[in-house]
Amino acid sequence: MSLDKDTVKKLATLARLDLPEAELTHLAGELSNIMQFVEQLGEVNTDGVAPMTSVAHMTLPRRKDEVTDGGYPERVLANAPDAMDGFYTVPKVVE
Repeated sequence: MSLDKDTVKKLATLARLDLPEAELTHLAGELSNIMQFVEQLGEVNTDGVAPMTSVAHMTLPRRKDEVTDGGYPERVLANAPDAMDGFYTVPKVVE
């Protein structure tokens, strides 16, 4: 796929880029090279290759989902500038 100056100008407008007219021809060539490389990648036979998220096989460590802390709201609320009935109170910000 070969991109021309007008296509690059339209892409720049969509991307909200202000490109000088002198750079459009150069960028058209660069973007065309990138597009050709992407097309080459599409020709690679990937039958039997499983999708992956990383080149290194790994699994994330997991832990049991259990409560190991808490149960003392009075200590948590001791840091609150203002508390009432076991809850933080904050100034009204919406009128």
